[in-house]
Amino acid sequence: MKILIVEDETAAYENLAEILFGIDPGIDILRNTESIDQTVNWLQKHPNSDLIFMDIHLSDGTAFSIFETVTAETPIIFATAYDEYAIEAFKVNSIDYLLKPIKVEELKRSLEKFSKWTQQDRLNYISQVSQLAPGPKYRDKILIPYKDKLLPVNLKEISFFYTSDKSTRVYMKDGSSYTYSRTLEQIFTSLNPADFIRANKQFIIARDSVTNITIWFDSRLLITLDVTTPERIYVSKNKAAEFKT
Repeated sequence: MKILIVEDETAAYENLAEILFGIDPGIDILRNTESIDQTVNWLQKHPNSDLIFMDIHLSDGTAFSIFETVTAETPIIFATAYDEYAIEAFKVNSIDYLLKPIKVEELKRSLEKFSKWTQQDRLNYISQVSQLAPGPKYRDKILIPYKDKLLPVNLKEISFFYTSDKSTRVYMKDGSSYTYSRTLEQIFTSLNPADFIRANKQFIIARDSVTNITIWFDSRLLITLDVTTPERIYVSKNKAAEFKT
């Protein structure tokens, strides 16, 4: 059996290797990777291991980030000393894990479980592991240059972003506004779509700033916010249904 071990603590790696060889001297440990980057590089070039032992908490982040870059093609037994990680990760069925310090009997049971898997079991498992990749990371604050300072502004305090004549401004719920040197396209990619909506080419608006939606005569939508806007906000007929949803 060809095994990859993802573990950043030397003592933990040596302990796991010793237990594995004690259970099956014929096991071939292909590599010990110690970080997310090392593991991604290895898996991209060597996808042919039979089994992976993976510590969840690595020095450069949570191991689930690995699946943002590579697709899991090999069954994985996760190991962790942190119960909270295990609880979060293993809501998905059929994923086996070990709590550190790893015990011989528990490791034996894990190996026996994987040895009985059919090809369909492996395929089902691999599709579930991919779901462990973290979701998109969105900002909760932005830095706005103001005079000789940088103001950290909470996105919850923003009512809308507005662009006109290649200039962008940020409008706050308290009525103040600031120049912001980014385009709406650049801004929108960093915002949580659960909180902000691109209304049209000139406006990104906060959902909780919308106070009224009027159906206009040509099936457009006229949007009223909780603060005064520099011009009326219209949503086109083509985007009206999506906006309302």
